Amino acid sequence: MLLPLADNNPLRYIRHAYVNWTVIGLCVLVFLYQAGLGERAGQLFALGYGAIPAVIFGTADLAPELQRLPDLATLVTSMFLHGGFMHLAGNMLFLWILGDNIEDSLGHFRFVLFYLACGIAAALAHALSDPASQLPMVGASGAISGVIGGYLVLHPKAPIKTLVWLIIIELPAWLVLGIWAVFQFLSAVGSAGGGAGGGVAWWAHLGGLAAGLILIVPMRRKQIPLLGRGLAPPKRGPAITMRPGPWSKRR
Repeated sequence: MLLPLADNNPLRYIRHAYVNWTVIGLCVLVFLYQAGLGERAGQLFALGYGAIPAVIFGTADLAPELQRLPDLATLVTSMFLHGGFMHLAGNMLFLWILGDNIEDSLGHFRFVLFYLACGIAAALAHALSDPASQLPMVGASGAISGVIGGYLVLHPKAPIKTLVWLIIIELPAWLVLGIWAVFQFLSAVGSAGGGAGGGVAWWAHLGGLAAGLILIVPMRRKQIPLLGRGLAPPKRGPAITMRPGPWSKRR
């Protein structure tokens, strides 16, 4: 068992990761709403807003009463749905630990674009791996896999507090996240038919990871080096010093 708990990687360019918090909040609110619908209505909700490969490629159609959005829009809505509490909790833990640093490295607006692009790439990767599937894919895992890819490129040496069986130790990000990436690859290759093995869309994880590894390079702040090689100092305003005479204004 290897579970990341927190990283030691302070923010340098933003004070608060507002977008990351908002994404987490939206995922939690959507999950609570869906859970409140009951089992049958919750399943219909997932059919309407989840990404169904056969529907995306036009080889199958949703019943009219289930079609709430254009088919391609589900590539986005699917990443805010989850299949259960542990699915939600695991995804939000990774996003809480890593997402703020990626938002810091990109800026708020570009982080939105990066997150959505990685999630869409993940959904398409899953759809391509099993184009005839009529099961809805839900979850933020693909987008968060992109966040993991971006973190590997920018902060591979950042220490991550990790639960290894019953012991908490600090390990470099490249090791913790690298083990995660290898596991995703082996699981995807070993999944029957290349689609969702054991109910997990492994190829979505790999698609999101690949998108994150690639997109982080052109989208990052230019002063942030790749592979953590000597981070440039954060931008700061001019220094304020004490001057003789009145030193404050009142209003």
